Amino acid sequence: MGKKEIESSVKNFEVILEKIRSGIFEPFYVLMGEEPYYSDIITSEIASRALTEEEKGFNQLILYGSDVTAAKVVEAARRFPMLASRQVVIVKEAQMMGKPDDLEHYFKSPMPTTLLVLSFTNKSLDKRTSLYKTAVANGMVFESYPLYDDMVYPWIERYLKIKGFSISPEAGMLMADHCGTELRKLVLELDKLITNLPQGEKKVESTHVEENIGISREYNVFELTKAISFRDSAKAYKIVKHFGASPRQYPLVLTMSALFMHFGRILKYHASCSGGSKPAKGELASYLGINPYFMPEYDTALRNYPLIKCMEAISLIRKYDSKSKSSQRGEAEDGELLSELIFKLMH
Repeated sequence: MGKKEIESSVKNFEVILEKIRSGIFEPFYVLMGEEPYYSDIITSEIASRALTEEEKGFNQLILYGSDVTAAKVVEAARRFPMLASRQVVIVKEAQMMGKPDDLEHYFKSPMPTTLLVLSFTNKSLDKRTSLYKTAVANGMVFESYPLYDDMVYPWIERYLKIKGFSISPEAGMLMADHCGTELRKLVLELDKLITNLPQGEKKVESTHVEENIGISREYNVFELTKAISFRDSAKAYKIVKHFGASPRQYPLVLTMSALFMHFGRILKYHASCSGGSKPAKGELASYLGINPYFMPEYDTALRNYPLIKCMEAISLIRKYDSKSKSSQRGEAEDGELLSELIFKLMH
């Protein structure tokens, strides 16, 4: 899925939330896709705002897909509310629900006094089916997509800004590297961070990340790629030795992915300068998927790794990634493979 589609999905999510918080509800919601965080939030907002606390006792029903069929869901949705203007029926893990096609008739004529929420985890309706087309025509269908790695840091900034906080570039990259693209985990860790900030503090620094999340500021993938950019062999080997001593904490597959992405950005930088003119700093940072704060590092990496060297580096990373996953590695430990790779990348 392309970045435009992902960004469009996030904007759609924000529009849906804004309407819910304004008291504007659709007859039913079909929440689906590969990033369950968004479905969690929409479902939670509906559950907390569609009914008063007094109304929830008789008019809010939570079902699980593994326990019901679509026919049972429709039966529940066709009931009338008790002492309230509406009822809310929420079906979690709807991908496990039996005979989902039985929902189509309900989608054509939803109960005006029922707000139905169907949350599909890591699965989407087939867009070729009449079920999907009927849902789109008569209710709200929201599909989520996972972020790309280079979209995580801007997402972190935006999430904290909405809550009235900011984060330093170093701390943001540490969090992005640690949590990856899994938003449920990321939000949990970010909320922990801002909860534990000193009173009156509104900016998350790398020291806060180290103290509260347990990520070392000195030994992490971000510092390794930085050392490679500056050809700081001593620092790079120090980090690699630390990684090798704790392979479970620093999985080789994640380190390989970070190295590939790093040299991919350097390669994109070379490509952007191939016409003889260099784009503006902000435009270039956006193109590389980094904060402008980190541009000086990539300026140095561009000089230290000419185009041919950069392409060789990407080839080496692919080779060692494949080697680490096959019998070609022999008895070599992860740390030994990584150390050998870093030596070849920097020489």
